[in-house]
Amino acid sequence: MKLLTVNFLTCAVKACKTSAASFPLHFQDAELEQRELEYNPTFLQNILPRLEWDAILTVAAELGFTNLPASKPEGQPETEEEQQVMRSVHTLLLETEVTEGKMVCGNCGHEYKIKEGIANFLLPNHLGKVSLSDS
Repeated sequence: MKLLTVNFLTCAVKACKTSAASFPLHFQDAELEQRELEYNPTFLQNILPRLEWDAILTVAAELGFTNLPASKPEGQPETEEEQQVMRSVHTLLLETEVTEGKMVCGNCGHEYKIKEGIANFLLPNHLGKVSLSDS
């Protein structure tokens, strides 16, 4: 599971839908793998506006990646330093994968297991069931 994916996931438990603590999901016992990909600056330029940068920073710090800037990169990288930042973002979001572990909701504590790079978002019946009065 690429780290980019985490920026688009939130807890599936109905009670967490309105809680800010349910995003981002937090990794625990994560086993990481790096898979080198061709650097694609166009893709990064297009995806950056869609990212919740604070969530990216939170997840990155939890996994030991501390070389990202506090503010989201914007525009075309012009200096060598800006290009290096974009390469770091590329490495984190696209080349880093979580192969095993779990993601945990900061609101309810529900754990989503990750096995062979695939997160299981199926909820047990008692958490996923919607009563007629809720709809």
